[in-house]
Amino acid sequence: MNVKELETTARALVAPGKGILAADESHGTIEKRFQSIQIANTEDNRRAYRDMLFTAKGFGDHVSGVILFDETIQQKGLNGTPFPEVLKKSGSIAGIKVDAGTVAMTGSPEEKITQGLDGLRERLAQYRQLGARFAKWRAVITIGSTIPTLPNLRENANLLARYAALCQEADIVPIVEPEVLMDGDNTIQRCLQVTEQTLHETFNALYDHCVVLEGMLLKPNMIVAGKQCPAQATPELVAELTVQCFRRTVPAAVPGIVFLSGGQSAAQATHHLSLMNAAGPHPWQISFSYGRALQDEALKAWGGKPENVAKGQKLFAARARLNSLARSGKYDPKMEAELVPA
Repeated sequence: MNVKELETTARALVAPGKGILAADESHGTIEKRFQSIQIANTEDNRRAYRDMLFTAKGFGDHVSGVILFDETIQQKGLNGTPFPEVLKKSGSIAGIKVDAGTVAMTGSPEEKITQGLDGLRERLAQYRQLGARFAKWRAVITIGSTIPTLPNLRENANLLARYAALCQEADIVPIVEPEVLMDGDNTIQRCLQVTEQTLHETFNALYDHCVVLEGMLLKPNMIVAGKQCPAQATPELVAELTVQCFRRTVPAAVPGIVFLSGGQSAAQATHHLSLMNAAGPHPWQISFSYGRALQDEALKAWGGKPENVAKGQKLFAARARLNSLARSGKYDPKMEAELVPA
C-alpha cells in the first residue's frame, strides 16, 4: 500500500473549487435517463453521451474526477481515445464503481445488502491497469417504521470497510458511500438520527479493518426530510443539520466529504452545498459527487442529437461552474438563470 499516493489522490479529488461527476449509471439506470429523452439505450448512444460530457470545454476546471461504469472505463471516446485518457488529458481522474448492486437482506427483506466482494481484489487490479485511481461502493439504508435494524447497519458497514481495505491494498482510493434514502415520509430529525447511527457504524468498521482515513473519501446523503414528508425543511436548516451530523461523526483525518444529490433537484443540491461551505471552515473539504444533479440539464439539451452536443456541453459546464462556486459558499440561487437553455 502506497499511503502517500492514496493521500495525494484523495486530496486531489477534493481540490478547492472542484468535485466529482458520478457517471457510473448501470444499464438499467441509464435506460431510464434515455427514456426521458426518447432515445434507445444502445452502447453507441451511451458512448456518445459520455463523450459529450467528458469533452466539454473547461471540464477539468471544475471536475476533479469521474466515476465510471465497467463498460465506460473500457470504452473509447468518439475520437478513438480511451475514456480514462480523455479524462487525464482534461486534468480529471478516472474512478470506477465496483459494487454489484443490492439484494434483499435475509430475515428483513425491506432492507438491502450490497453485493460485489467476490473477485474484487482481481477486478481492482484490472481497473487500476485501465487507469482507475479511485473507486466507489454504495450501501443503501432505508428508513421505515421499524428499520433500519442494527444488523443491517452493521452488515453494510462491514462490507464498506472490507471494500475500502481491498481498494487501499490496490493503491486505489475508496469512496465509501452509505446512502440513507430520502424516499419515505420521515421527518428531517429522523433522517438525522439514522444518518448519525449509520456513520458511527461505518467508521467503527473502517477502524476495525485498518482503513487509512487520510486515503479515503466519504460520499453520504445530506440531512433532508423524506420526499413524502409534508414538512420539508428550509435550505438553511438542511445545511445546519447536515454540518452538525458530520461534525459529530466524521473524523477530521478524512480529507473530504463528497455529497450525493440523492434525488434533490440540481438547484437544491447546489444551494445546500453552498450554504454548508459558507458556514465553514470545516475539518474536511465539503464537495460534491453528483450524477443527475450535474447531468440533467445537459442530457435534456443534448437529446441524443449530434447537432445538440455544444448546447448540452454549455449547460453541463454552467452547472459544474455553479457547483464550483458552491464549494466556497459563493453560489446564489439567482445564478440559476444561467441554466435556461438558449
